Amino acid sequence: MTADPSRLIADIEAIQNVTVFGRVAGVQGLLIEVAGVERHLSLGGRCEVEARGGRRVLCEVVGFRDDRALLLPFQPLDGIGLGCKAVVVEAQPTISPTPAWLGRVINALGEPVDGGPPLPTGSVAHPIRNAPPPAHQRQRVGGKLDLGVRALNTFLTCCNGQRMGIFAGSGVGKSILMSMIARYTSADVSVIGLIGERGREVQEFIHDDLGPEGLARSVIVVATSDEAPLMRRQAAYMTLAVAEYFRDLRQNVLCLMDSVTRFAMAQREIGLAAGEPPTTKGYPPTTFAELPKLLERAGPGVGDTGAITGLFTVLVDGDDHNEPIADAARGILDGHIVLERSIAERGRYPAINVLRSVSRTMPGCNNDTENSLVSTARRHLAAYENMAEMIRLGAYRKGTNKEVDEAMNYYAPIEAFLKQGKKESDTLATGYAKLAEILGIPWNG
Repeated sequence: MTADPSRLIADIEAIQNVTVFGRVAGVQGLLIEVAGVERHLSLGGRCEVEARGGRRVLCEVVGFRDDRALLLPFQPLDGIGLGCKAVVVEAQPTISPTPAWLGRVINALGEPVDGGPPLPTGSVAHPIRNAPPPAHQRQRVGGKLDLGVRALNTFLTCCNGQRMGIFAGSGVGKSILMSMIARYTSADVSVIGLIGERGREVQEFIHDDLGPEGLARSVIVVATSDEAPLMRRQAAYMTLAVAEYFRDLRQNVLCLMDSVTRFAMAQREIGLAAGEPPTTKGYPPTTFAELPKLLERAGPGVGDTGAITGLFTVLVDGDDHNEPIADAARGILDGHIVLERSIAERGRYPAINVLRSVSRTMPGCNNDTENSLVSTARRHLAAYENMAEMIRLGAYRKGTNKEVDEAMNYYAPIEAFLKQGKKESDTLATGYAKLAEILGIPWNG
């Protein structure tokens, strides 16, 4: 393949004329102290430490102390000791994607990990850590986005450029719901970030859950739980950087990330290693500063571009939906989807509690008829749930309350409507039509 001349010129200009290096002066835990180069480095800068045996370990500057630069590694520290050479890397971390990246699996450094050929390189470099678009220049959210899941399409309608959180404890079905959305969505491209994922589950997600049809229009970024915290954090940045590239090609991008909580945990490890004081549940202040910087990168673009619709899973600690990361994410995002363990335990998947979930853009993107239909169904569900214990115990007598009587008639059909197998898909139009049929409301589409 012929190299692009402009890209070649940029690579030549990035070559350093002078090599600046220092020496490792201390190692504590994952933290490396380097002396002699502190005036040539800044926060976020990078060094390559030459371990014994010739292996080079890429590191990032996370702080300074006593005229020494504090570095954290992207790879294991094996072979690094006092006196090892630390070479300053001038270039800022960037990627150069192309549409040929679709169908590929990459790591946090933009390297292929699917056993395929090397990734083609585009002519324009994009920064991995990008600033969110200016709020006063962004477009407004677009029309409805079909996610292929009935419960979401009808009760929690999502718009192009919206950002939603999927809040759930472990083992409640977040990954399955993500794979259904990626496979059946009407978005042009899906960019999926698996942050801190179990290594065993990566192949299962790609081949069993996502499938060939979902993978063909997706780029997957993977950083497993055994990788360094810098790799896990950068995988989240890489996911948004790839999504921004396709957005700038005027495409509607669906960005799925599992999970924001593991990104926050990685940032906690980095902050504590750099000497930050722990605050709520041990999270340092930078964790809550980095969350909006990451999540705000999703959304509508500036000018004549596409939009990034973000669905970010939040792993709630001990099923506590008010724990610090869940609370912070809920305040940043444009809505939340709550997966409940009690619903999963009775066998209804996806285990979405539609009464506790909300899409903030939904009332504005629906017409009055659609809003009225959803409100009626919600009212029946709420009336039943208020009396659910008495109904199950047989303590409620029919005829006592007309609203509850109606709810009892509609509850089972609505529950069946909300249930959907992972190999089933449904469109926005058919979802509303089915719900109207259940409620006995005339529907013209």
